[in-house]
Amino acid sequence: MALDKRLKGKLALVTGASRGLGRATALALARDGAHVIVTARSQGALEELDDEIRKVGGTATILRLDLRNGDQIDHLGPTIYQRWGKLDILVGNAGLLGPLAPLPHVTADQWQLVLDVNLSANWRLIRTLDPLLKNAEAGRAVFVSSGAVSSCRAYWGPYSVTKAALEALARTYAAECANTAVRVNIVNPGPMRTVMRAKAFPGENPETLPEPAAVAPLMVELCLPATSANGEVVIFHDWRTAQDKAAPAPHADSAAPVSADAAPALDEQSPAPPSKGKSKAKASE
Repeated sequence: MALDKRLKGKLALVTGASRGLGRATALALARDGAHVIVTARSQGALEELDDEIRKVGGTATILRLDLRNGDQIDHLGPTIYQRWGKLDILVGNAGLLGPLAPLPHVTADQWQLVLDVNLSANWRLIRTLDPLLKNAEAGRAVFVSSGAVSSCRAYWGPYSVTKAALEALARTYAAECANTAVRVNIVNPGPMRTVMRAKAFPGENPETLPEPAAVAPLMVELCLPATSANGEVVIFHDWRTAQDKAAPAPHADSAAPVSADAAPALDEQSPAPPSKGKSKAKASE
């Protein structure tokens, strides 16, 4: 018997959908019935994602979007309104790692780039899409943060600062939406098997980390109309632990599920060696 599609008739937009958590979330939303506007800079990767979405019986609209281009973001709202009139779900997933270097070694251009992608782009998304989320019966917005917010470890300055600011931005927006049908939350996924993670920790065994697909159910849960949480920072590890405790005990001969507990305590916020001189900003997810 086919599972009910909990998001049938809903329209979602996912940034950074070409890979990693964004791709996994877009697939999960589509599998649950949402029509997903998938955005990223890579047309080829988006076309591959569209193929995957069709294979699971979903539908998508491809939109090349450069989050460094403020004018392009500002046109999103009017464009979506003309075609659909509303937006049910916004997933602000795209992020830039930036340089892993002492703060005095970070150039002004590097700093501004990480600020533009991780923070300002999400503010612009809120500004242009807020009327559409409020046009929906139960608008939902989910933003992606990091454990780097609380650790403030050496050499992670641009990333830590912008993710902390993103949390403040999302929680402020949540407070402003408290008396509306819109709900806004933040997910801290912890370490995942992604390209960004591999660039930050090239010597780490990726097999010790959960796939982004393991985090996608949490992302979907926060996008459901039934979700009442607002302004919360949900840590994937804690959510997964609660899910595992609530699940029926497996038979003794059953294979144990892969969980975030398999990963070492190392998270995105863990210290990295300082760069010698200027370092290039890492690619976004």
